[in-house]
Amino acid sequence: MTWEPERLDDQRHLGEADPGGMLPAVAASAAHIRTGYRSAVEARVDRLAGFGRPRAIVVAGMGGSGLAGDLLAAVVGKGAPLPIVTLRSYQLPGWVGAADLVVTVSGSGTTEETLSLATQAVRRGCTLLGVGPAGSPLEAIATQASAVYVPVPVSGQSRAGLWLLSVPLIVAAAELRLVQADADLFERVAGSLEDMAHRCRPSSESFINPGKSLAMDLAESVPMIWGSSPVASVAAYRLVCQLGANAKYPAIFGELPEADHHQVAVFDGPLAERDIFADTAARSLRLVMLRDVEEHPQVTRRREASLRLARERDVPVTELTAEGTHPLERMAWLIGLADYASTYLALGYGIDPSSASAIAEVKARISP
Repeated sequence: MTWEPERLDDQRHLGEADPGGMLPAVAASAAHIRTGYRSAVEARVDRLAGFGRPRAIVVAGMGGSGLAGDLLAAVVGKGAPLPIVTLRSYQLPGWVGAADLVVTVSGSGTTEETLSLATQAVRRGCTLLGVGPAGSPLEAIATQASAVYVPVPVSGQSRAGLWLLSVPLIVAAAELRLVQADADLFERVAGSLEDMAHRCRPSSESFINPGKSLAMDLAESVPMIWGSSPVASVAAYRLVCQLGANAKYPAIFGELPEADHHQVAVFDGPLAERDIFADTAARSLRLVMLRDVEEHPQVTRRREASLRLARERDVPVTELTAEGTHPLERMAWLIGLADYASTYLALGYGIDPSSASAIAEVKARISP
């Protein structure tokens, strides 16, 4: 597989190399915001308020579904009056009990880890909220437990349905008075994603298309993708996950200030060296910094120092700053760009971004 940047402006290639329709799926993000909100309202997630504020919120999910929990925690923020924990495993911690709200999220409705946690939550008497496809095993568990369930129309690869799966959690948090999020906010976020879809449309050429430009930065590099706040860090992790799933391309996730306590040392390592006389260019580091307007003052100083350090050592740098006022708006802007970039990177390498053969093979090998 070779990187051919000219592919990104070849409309015929972009269509033929994306048979699963990942680009159209990413472009549907604005519609997913609206549908996710409507689905949550119609499913009466406001009923959760009748149980009182929980001691903790535990979000169970894997892959893109698990990211919904990280997204929720970042939107609610550090001022939350309760812990919001994301579990990506088969077992609930011992402390989870009847005073807690367990939110189970699955784009397929069949994720074995999530089904296991949903069953355990019911047995322990937890309040349960489920989000996933209609008619799925996850809905069956929720229905049997008389729990609130939000059916969402996920189709294709579930990683492209992040907003369908995430928005109901934010609506639920708003009903519990953990965050201010109303219909106007979700409409603003949808509008921002529509603008991103226009700017990153396939017919927009690489030199003005932010999704294609970021893909070109990432290509033939070893990207270290850091976030400077909880909001930016969720987007950074999303980009790392999407690079793996869509482009089959490895990347390293980091979050400030933690990354400055170990990852920054690689700026002095072998992958930071650039041999200008080599016959073929070797892949070398690139620091991708996702910034947010709400940073701790010391994190801002660390971010600036880290960027200077990278540039002084000739490590290429890409900086992206979130746009918007509400945390959800800023996160959606960064995630929208990440989803386009990972898809365009796949297409630039001639890879089908919708394929997931290795993931399917692992599932097949562990099936009883």
